[in-house]
Amino acid sequence: MKWLDALAVRQDEVDSTVGQRLLERIEMTGSSVMLSVDGDDPGALAELIEKTAPHLAAVKTHRDLICAAKDSMWEDVVSVCKKHGLLIMEDRKFADIGAISEKQIRGMGSISEWADFVTAHAISGPDIIDGLIAGWREIGKKGGVVLLAQMSSRDNLLTPEYSRLVIEMGEKREGVIGYIGNGSDPRELGQLRHLISNKKLLLTPGIHPTASKGKRGQRYGTPEAAIAAGADLVIIGRGIYAADKPENAVKICAERTRDGLERRLFG
Repeated sequence: MKWLDALAVRQDEVDSTVGQRLLERIEMTGSSVMLSVDGDDPGALAELIEKTAPHLAAVKTHRDLICAAKDSMWEDVVSVCKKHGLLIMEDRKFADIGAISEKQIRGMGSISEWADFVTAHAISGPDIIDGLIAGWREIGKKGGVVLLAQMSSRDNLLTPEYSRLVIEMGEKREGVIGYIGNGSDPRELGQLRHLISNKKLLLTPGIHPTASKGKRGQRYGTPEAAIAAGADLVIIGRGIYAADKPENAVKICAERTRDGLERRLFG
């Protein structure tokens, strides 16, 4: 399959170990789906990941949604991801100065110990990247940062000029593995992809098997449209975990990401 050759080329292009590992997982599974596990019950999340793991490239978590009473169960989520070779992106959206971010990633929840990469805003400047990478370095681990260049929620303040500045900042730093783009708008996503070098990945939330509007201003695009527009991974939550059979829903989403990649590469 020609798309496998294209993935091999992408692995040589990206400049981060974490990015290369993600592409290896996509090649192995034939899926560019990152499962968003945004629930507050670690046991249920671990069970969901177990069901869907064969068709996943990675998992996006929100550790801060877990109440203190269930803290001890978080290891169930981490263990099932390790069992299946799934990288974990903690969607913490760090936004503070570098020194504080370094403490945060090693503080409550011990994110640096189990997460492979995290999301961050660039609003506080480049030191936030260095701070987060230092948090991993202190425990002898290589991690990565994904910067928010766009958002899929309506009326957000991330303007095209802001997106350009975020990319300009991230391209200079190996610790940045890529960017978050707006998966609900393929046109906007494609414009962003043209600004990003082949060294970096493009990840897109705001994805649902049937493009629609969600709660509280969330908008959605389809898996194949986002991949065709230039995304490397699509982040899907409700479209999988709210399905009657998540294991079937994720398989369909994975197939549609392959369709999108074929469309992007070969028309």
